[in-house]
Amino acid sequence: MNLTQTLYEIQDGIATITLHRPERMNAFTPTMRNELIDLFQEADRDDDVRVVVVTGAGKAFCAGADLSSGPSTFDRGIRDGHDVRIADHRDGGGQVSLAVFKCRKPVIAAINGHAVGIGITMTLPMDMRIVAEDAKIAFPFTRRGVVPEACSSWFLPRIVGVAKATEWVYTGRTFRASEEVASGLFNHVVPKDRVLDKAMAIAREIAENTSAVSVALAKALLWHGQAEPDPQSVHLIDSRCFFWMGRQKDAYEGIESFLQKRPPQFSMKVSSDMPDFYPWWKEPNV
Repeated sequence: MNLTQTLYEIQDGIATITLHRPERMNAFTPTMRNELIDLFQEADRDDDVRVVVVTGAGKAFCAGADLSSGPSTFDRGIRDGHDVRIADHRDGGGQVSLAVFKCRKPVIAAINGHAVGIGITMTLPMDMRIVAEDAKIAFPFTRRGVVPEACSSWFLPRIVGVAKATEWVYTGRTFRASEEVASGLFNHVVPKDRVLDKAMAIAREIAENTSAVSVALAKALLWHGQAEPDPQSVHLIDSRCFFWMGRQKDAYEGIESFLQKRPPQFSMKVSSDMPDFYPWWKEPNV
């Protein structure tokens, strides 16, 4: 894979994706979009990857969309040089968010610096966010004459609630991460030099102690359970998942390793050992 605006490294079950345009504060471009989509798809396929950590090179995580093309930046017809039907347009940030959401591996955002616009909305479908306490955060779309993108109108209210989401989106104001510790947007707010270390510590905890298939199913249960109409519907789904996992070798190993007081050696793979009813949310009946 020829990468020009991102870096990709795998070590000890952890894939690290680095946004790599430090001279432009990692501003988002179509090239970066395409590379991120490819990388999340690759991480999803690769059984050597247990967790994905996303961070930025230099002093920023991502300063938002690259606006160097001027006022027509968001006018796709001008950008592409031909008319584009509104029905055919797909938001690039949303394509990245969907690639993150479809990834069956846990994804941790290590927000090492400023995250603005797509710089913060691309992290919303990620499972956890570790942020530098002095990082500037903004959802500035209304101040740029556009609207929230990257599926953020679905993710943000689910993470922080509608009241906080409307405050940030309607005003478009910039705030420091340390000002919103209690908002629920961030798992941990830490000094800048501890962001990546904290993200990696959580990633190692997952990679070293858990079943890959259990985590993949748990991720799907947590995210898709929010769309279920009531607890009874969720009960039917998690009953099915628990019954199936209880008969698999990872469940036997999990209990045996506990009784023998040793680290577990899970062997099931996401690429080949998911249940035949996955994805259950696309079935007419559970």
